[in-house]
Amino acid sequence: MIIKWHGHSCFEITAEGYTVVFDPYADGSVPGLEPLRLTADAVFCSHGHRDHNAAEAVALSGRALPLQVETIHTFHDEKRGALRGENTIHILHGEGLRLAHMGDIGCPLTGEQLETLKNVDGLLIPVGGYYTIDAAQAAEMTAQIAPRVVFPMHYRLGAMGYDVISTLDGFAAASPVKPVNYYPGNNLVLTPETPAQTVVLTYAHE
Repeated sequence: MIIKWHGHSCFEITAEGYTVVFDPYADGSVPGLEPLRLTADAVFCSHGHRDHNAAEAVALSGRALPLQVETIHTFHDEKRGALRGENTIHILHGEGLRLAHMGDIGCPLTGEQLETLKNVDGLLIPVGGYYTIDAAQAAEMTAQIAPRVVFPMHYRLGAMGYDVISTLDGFAAASPVKPVNYYPGNNLVLTPETPAQTVVLTYAHE
């Protein structure tokens, strides 16, 4: 399973010869990020905000997606959506692996939701706070889910990201999944043999 980060919360996942894009952002919606122009077999958006739902930035192949995608209904805030609306978690099954994209989750998980997410192979989780859970909450949620590999997202990095959200530093220090590995590229090949780690990918416009 090839996991490629396009900045913010946008990931391109390739498994079994098919490509899925999660949470593409609209042109100009995220400071410091170049416009997206991607091609995939399917696109999934966690909620309706323009930094997460720009499906028009992804040209679809027209092929049916045979991979299973589970959804979990959550909220964008701690007040059951009263502040920022709803949020959908997507769990992609492929190559014998489970990968969960948490979207802009802003609330605790229920016991049933945790059971569904427990021990996923890969966890894509927001860590910047303000609009989502913050670094400490993300670390606690990661510990509850107990993924093998965690990919932090939705944080500020230099000119990239919103001023009101935090940098990666807090989560890098608090992540329960060690070691924290910084990669020079924007992608990682996740296999059943990939060791436990927190993966920090490098934003690279293509």
